[in-house]
Amino acid sequence: MRLDADQTDTILACIRHQFGDDARVMVFGSRLDDSARGGDIDLLVETSAPPTLRQRALATMALEGALQLPVDIVAVQRGVPASPFARMARARAVPLGPQAT
Repeated sequence: MRLDADQTDTILACIRHQFGDDARVMVFGSRLDDSARGGDIDLLVETSAPPTLRQRALATMALEGALQLPVDIVAVQRGVPASPFARMARARAVPLGPQAT
């Protein structure tokens, strides 16, 4: 995975600030390919409460400012049927750092 420890810590802190301490964060997409270069950071965030567009927008802006990289966030509520895209992302995603239960 092409994220260093500082980037991982920043992502986890920002996501949990916006979505709550129980948010689960996973990475999918090009950042999982160690041979690739560049690209955005694709995150799948699972929450216990319904995620809002505002939470997603604030998290995206904060992360892009802190990381100086483009960030895409797919946010879903645990236990609620996800969109086909979210299901595809989840199938290919890797957990980022320690996960909430």
